[in-house]
Amino acid sequence: MADQLRGKWPKLGAFIDDSETDVLAHMDFPAQHRTKIHSTNPLERLNKEVKRRADVVGIFPNEGSIIRLIGAVLLEANDEWQTQNRYMQIEGMVELMAPAIDADTPRISTVAA
Repeated sequence: MADQLRGKWPKLGAFIDDSETDVLAHMDFPAQHRTKIHSTNPLERLNKEVKRRADVVGIFPNEGSIIRLIGAVLLEANDEWQTQNRYMQIEGMVELMAPAIDADTPRISTVAA
C-alpha cells in the first residue's frame, strides 16, 4: 500500500513505512486476545463514566477533588474487573510469557480459582 501512495504522496508513504510495526504490534499476541487489544471500548467506557460523574458534581473547588473523583471511578472499575469474568484468558497470557519464564519462576495456574 505504501508503494502505491509513495508516487503521489511521498511523505505519506514514508509515514506508513515508519508506523508499520506499531500498527501491527497487536498481531504478536494470541488470536483470542487481538479483538480485546485493538479496541478502545473499555477506555471509552471509563471516560464516559468520569464525565457523567463530573457533570453531576458540576464545579470542583480544587484540583484534588477532581483527582479524587477520577480515582474513585478507576478503583470501582478495578474492583469490577477483578470480580467479573476474565477479560483475557489466562491460557493466552501463559503463551505470551512462556519464553520469559525460567525454571526458577513459579508457573501460573491456568485453572480458575
